[in-house]
Amino acid sequence: MTAFKTRTLTQIDIAGLALPNRLAVAPMTRVSASETGDATAAMAHYYERFAKGGFGLVITEGLYTDQQYSQGYRYQPGMTDEQQASTWRPVVERIHAHQGAVFAQLMHAGALSQGNRFKRETAAPSAVRPKGEQMPFYHGDGRYAEPKSMTDEDIADAITGFANAAKRAMQVAGFDGIEIHGANGYLLDQFLTDYSNQRSDRWGGSTERRVQLTLEVVKAVRAKVGDVPLGVRISQGKVNDFGHKWAGGERDAEAIFGSLRDVGVDFIHVTEHEAWQPAFSSSTASLVQLARRYAPGALLIANGGLQDVQRADSVLDKGADMVALGKAALANPDYPRRLASQKALAPFDPAILGPIANIKDTELAL
Repeated sequence: MTAFKTRTLTQIDIAGLALPNRLAVAPMTRVSASETGDATAAMAHYYERFAKGGFGLVITEGLYTDQQYSQGYRYQPGMTDEQQASTWRPVVERIHAHQGAVFAQLMHAGALSQGNRFKRETAAPSAVRPKGEQMPFYHGDGRYAEPKSMTDEDIADAITGFANAAKRAMQVAGFDGIEIHGANGYLLDQFLTDYSNQRSDRWGGSTERRVQLTLEVVKAVRAKVGDVPLGVRISQGKVNDFGHKWAGGERDAEAIFGSLRDVGVDFIHVTEHEAWQPAFSSSTASLVQLARRYAPGALLIANGGLQDVQRADSVLDKGADMVALGKAALANPDYPRRLASQKALAPFDPAILGPIANIKDTELAL
């Protein structure tokens, strides 16, 4: 009988952090923190299952970064002060107990905020109402509010918020690394997106200028945390504009991924609906392949429809270094162990994320 082989179960290193395999849990919003943004015992158990199940890396849901405009949802966890940070230490320790690693994903919701206990208004690069409607499974209702256009002071505060939150995550909570959320329509992606960023100052205009806020956040975080694994999550699509594509096509990919390479990120987390598909109609290359082309030194994490191991191996062969799983991990918190033993995978049950996307008792029983 031929031995089962897959690159997903081989070892990998991220900026000096050794991981037993190339499988990560993708960040997924679960709105299960306390009303004041503290991590809970249920969250500790929820995250521990993934490390116990063999995932080499767990990336948390987005943690809001400041007590101004960053919070996106009710019951979203935060990293805005030492109290919130300290509640993550038990989560981190339970993951470490199973030889897993965990990165904190830091997030500013910007115009997509639909539940902020600190501010009644929202803030964004420009006063442009977001497309679509708020997400009911995250306690949202109705259209998004029209945001205020951020001042230079607001932007400086947002950068500082990311940096200070990263320092707390590393020094107080004990995380192994930091992922900056630059994807899916949230603040940094709003600055990157042409129609939501109508500024004429240093933060708007060309793609090279619209990506500057992400780069400034990377530099500010690096200055606070030093030589730890640090990366950025990037996407084209958004939670409120699923099919969005960069208007400049491959030229935009070169500008974005090239600038991330130049600023010295350790990894880039590329997420698409189907990670293997061509990024643009004018090219056969996927976004992962374009990231590899224009950021050759960065480790690449691919996310999007990769629960099939043959598909995942194919994406690894075409440029990715790791694969991040979302729904497949929810259905199979022991996915790596199932893969190694060739045990059948359980199908994803949409009820896990509905009617509210909070952690269910059925999950905690796994």
